Amino acid sequence: MKLISWNVNGLRSCISKGFTDFAESCDAEIIALQEVKASEGQIDIKIGGYENQYFSYAEKKGYSGTAVFARSEPIGVSYGLEDDRFNHEGRVITLEYPEFFFICTYVPNSQNELKRIGFRLEFDNALREHITALRKSKGVIVTGDMNVANEPIDLKNPKPNEGHAGYSIQERESFKKLLATGMTDSFRHFYPDTEGAYSWWSYMFHAREKNAGWRIDYFLVSDELKSRMRDAGILSSVMGSDHAPIFLDIDL
Repeated sequence: MKLISWNVNGLRSCISKGFTDFAESCDAEIIALQEVKASEGQIDIKIGGYENQYFSYAEKKGYSGTAVFARSEPIGVSYGLEDDRFNHEGRVITLEYPEFFFICTYVPNSQNELKRIGFRLEFDNALREHITALRKSKGVIVTGDMNVANEPIDLKNPKPNEGHAGYSIQERESFKKLLATGMTDSFRHFYPDTEGAYSWWSYMFHAREKNAGWRIDYFLVSDELKSRMRDAGILSSVMGSDHAPIFLDIDL
C-alpha cells in the first residue's frame, strides 16, 4: 500500500500546476494534503478512484487547512483534537480503518522570533496525547508538515538556523518526545545517513535549484506497524508547491 502526503501551499494553485494528473498517476491508497488554503465550497475536485474526500478548513480565509483523499471508505472520520483551542485552523484529520488509524496533520509554524512557540508546543502535546489514545486500540500512521527539522542532517544549513522556527531546541525536543513514545520516522528508518534529502525549499535565492532545503514533512509509524514498512521517500522532482510530496510503502 502506498500512502502520499503533500503540503500543496494552496490546493487551488496546485491544481492549476498539475495536481490532478499527479494524484491520478501516483497509485496511492491515500493522499493527505496540508495547507490547502481554502474555505468550504471553494474546491470541487474530482480525482479518478478517490471518491472519499475529507476536508478540514481553517476559519481564517486562505489559511492552513488539511484534506485527505482515500480510495477505500474508512470506518470513521474525525476532525481536530480533544482540546478545542486547536480546532479552528483545520490542522488535523483522523481516519479509522480496520487495521490502523491514519492522521493527517499540519503542525503550526512557530513564526519569526518564535512568536507562536507556546501555541505550537501545546499543539504538539495535544497531538501526542491524541496519538497515544488511539494506539490503545490499534496502530497509528501520522503524516504531514510537522514544521521541524529533527537533526542537523535534515536541513542544509543547521548552524545559522539554530534557534529559528523549525529548528529551535524546544521544537526538536518536542518532536523527539513524540518519537520516544514509540513512533518511527519512516524515512530515517530506511535511510539513516542520507544527506541532502529535503522536502521544503524557500522560494528565495533559487533554494530548490541549489537543494538548500529542509526535511520537515514526515510519515511517522507506530511500533505496532513498524515491521510492515517497506520503503519511504521524497518525490523531489514533483513540482507545484514549495514542498515535495513524500510517500510511505507499507503492507496493510
